Amino acid sequence: MRKALILSLLLAACSPQSQDQIARSAAKSTVSRVVAEQFPGVPVQPSIDCIIDNASATQIYALAADSVTGPTASTVEVVRDIVQRPETIRCLSTQGLAALMG
Repeated sequence: MRKALILSLLLAACSPQSQDQIARSAAKSTVSRVVAEQFPGVPVQPSIDCIIDNASATQIYALAADSVTGPTASTVEVVRDIVQRPETIRCLSTQGLAALMG
């Protein structure tokens, strides 16, 4: 809880662009753990890029908050929801990552 508060305070003190970069970086950390656990053997970095690039701002901030506490069942659900979007599917297929879509 304390770490989530610190993350919130750091984000509040930054410019909107900095906030976005910090949140995206933290969200990438969370997505990395989810992809590694849920989709073993899938190249993590290209998967993370496709997922983060197609997440909504709300999802980015939720995933960023989970970087402090660690992934939960809710985190996995958010990632799976993003993976099922047509834009994400297109991105994953161009990266040769069809295993994530199954």
